[in-house]
Amino acid sequence: MTQGDTILAIRFGFGWRAGQVPAAWPGGQLDGPDTMERRYPGPDTASLLSRHRHLVQRRRAAGPDDPESDAIRRALVHDDTAAVQRMIARALDSPAPYRERLVHFWADHFALRAMPRILRPAVSAFGDETIRPHVTGHFRDMLRAAILHPMMLRYLDQPRSVGPNSPAGRRRGLGLNENLAREVLELHTLGAQGPYDQQDVHQLAGLMTGMIVDADGRTAFAEARAEPGSFVVLGRRYGGSGQPRLADIEAVLDDLAAHPHTARHLAHKLAVHFVADTPPAALVDDLAALWQASEGDLRAVSAALASHPLARSDRLVKARKPLDFLIAGLAALNVTAPEVMRWRQGMVRRVVLHPLIGMGQPWQEPRGPDGWPEGFDAWITPQGLATRIDWAMTAPPRLRRRLPDARAFVDQALGPLADDHLRRLVAGAENQAEGVGLLLAAPAFNRR
Repeated sequence: MTQGDTILAIRFGFGWRAGQVPAAWPGGQLDGPDTMERRYPGPDTASLLSRHRHLVQRRRAAGPDDPESDAIRRALVHDDTAAVQRMIARALDSPAPYRERLVHFWADHFALRAMPRILRPAVSAFGDETIRPHVTGHFRDMLRAAILHPMMLRYLDQPRSVGPNSPAGRRRGLGLNENLAREVLELHTLGAQGPYDQQDVHQLAGLMTGMIVDADGRTAFAEARAEPGSFVVLGRRYGGSGQPRLADIEAVLDDLAAHPHTARHLAHKLAVHFVADTPPAALVDDLAALWQASEGDLRAVSAALASHPLARSDRLVKARKPLDFLIAGLAALNVTAPEVMRWRQGMVRRVVLHPLIGMGQPWQEPRGPDGWPEGFDAWITPQGLATRIDWAMTAPPRLRRRLPDARAFVDQALGPLADDHLRRLVAGAENQAEGVGLLLAAPAFNRR
């Protein structure tokens, strides 16, 4: 493998695994269907919300010690463990790791947390239903799907937002909740420096009233809760047709998706995630221009990012986030997707869930709607490094009865990116487990 191929495999994927051929690196990986969801399917959001609602009803009726309630709770916990396994299996098994990385990126862009925590598998379902189908499509379609999804509505309190002059608002004395409107403008589209003000937030919140999650766990539009009248967002008027309509909400989302500030905000965010914490300005300029010219064609923008000369520097300057580090470690150890799918819950906890907590990225629990931080210093911390080193030294023997030869492992995992010092360090290890662990704990392996 060449140094350039190795850098691309790390920057736009999860690194090398045994026998992998650098074909179609990486823009060509965006062509063709996404087979991973069909190969590793999971439950849908509506069924998960329905089961949780049934759990709440049973507990109210029969108390916390009810056997049926306990069975539902255990099933939801099992679904969460299975979601971890599916995510890792897809990353390891996919012929298009760049596509998987893009799925992770956009899921973090539309970050949310399950409320309550037992609904964490519904966060994974959110990604399958809103991100994966649109990751090589147009951003406007992804934006609509994500913002109007029941999990996003629940997370940002949209069902509590009631038009004060609507029939429901007047009858019950309820009013607006601006959480969703604010995050749509600040995080999901224009960015914090975008050309909007508090009045735009307030107007968008009024326009978006009526969005609820119905008893079946699906998004619905309740006219009786929607604020009547028209609303002005960024100087453009929406609504006012006589009765509130879902089409007006979709129209404002489409306009926000097409806004030049959205193009620049998301071009910068892509460049930061994949290339550098402070990306080259020319790279951002080119991506933003293509975004606008292609009307937010994510396949075109993603392919241009991966092929851009400024994205192909020969230095890896970003830190692998904890989840990326774990997947890269599993890939380097040639752990297969079928193996991961056979793991018991205890193995998932020891190899993935507990280490992620120690490294500062607990599973499906970002700190807020702005997702996980990108900066190098956010991840290379004393506790985070200690947990990475512990994983590097203890996980491989759990995962492999027979570890690879440590010196050959250097070439398999890092190839030409391993310097002479690291090679001597690994060669001088007392045993194979120590040599493999030293490689996985090395600074070179923890960068991307």
